[in-house]
Amino acid sequence: MAISGTTVLYGIIGNPVTHSLSPAMHNAALAALGIDAVYLPFPASDIAAAVTGIRGLGIQGLSVTIPHKESVIALLDTVDPVAVKIGAVNTIVNTKGVLTGLNTDWLGATRALEEEIDLSGAHAVILGAGGSARAIGFGLLEKGASIALCSRTESRGRRLADELHCPWISLEESDRLYGDILINATSVGMVPQIENTPVSEEVSFQFQVVMDIVYAPMKTRLLREAEAGGCKIINGLEMLLYQGVAQFEIWTGKDAPVSVMRKALVEVLARKK
Repeated sequence: MAISGTTVLYGIIGNPVTHSLSPAMHNAALAALGIDAVYLPFPASDIAAAVTGIRGLGIQGLSVTIPHKESVIALLDTVDPVAVKIGAVNTIVNTKGVLTGLNTDWLGATRALEEEIDLSGAHAVILGAGGSARAIGFGLLEKGASIALCSRTESRGRRLADELHCPWISLEESDRLYGDILINATSVGMVPQIENTPVSEEVSFQFQVVMDIVYAPMKTRLLREAEAGGCKIINGLEMLLYQGVAQFEIWTGKDAPVSVMRKALVEVLARKK
């Protein structure tokens, strides 16, 4: 698609952003629907200056990634209540200079899970106590699920568990875990340490659905073992995909071409191998 003076700008801000898969996903979607817009990576170490740039250049929508998901909140005009609860923004909408912050990470996780299981009344165990665990935890609560948190570091884990009003279990006691859904919200199992796994295969067998937010590799050891035990599995690409789907629909007001976006992500990952 030709870029002209009428082309709408979207993008991603963070530091670094060169590794991001989002440009491929969003540009494929924009092209598929014939939308005169482009999605670009914007490396930004100074988040305040970047937000000034958004207003000045009229960039219509932005993804926000590390390390700015929390610090950007104070610079926005309005923030969605769920994003306030989560304490992080990964999406900005620019409406005639008014910047609104939202969080679609939780939407990505819950939509991917809803493809496999009804979340209302389900019990989920989340491994980890970082930003991803926080977003997924609040998202599951929004959908009517009950949750428990399991992590290695007690102080951090208990602090998040208190905020989520849920029990905390030490990772050393992971053999006690059971439920409907198990979610690895840590980086354990990511390239290059692909033979690492956060829990034993016997633990994963205690769940109907096992999800891993790691997408490189797409099928981690945790997922391979869970699948061999008869569990339904969800790879990290699905969460990345559906948080992007939510962003696209918020920005454009159109139904996202999900299959096109998934194909673009898979192709980029294949080239990175």
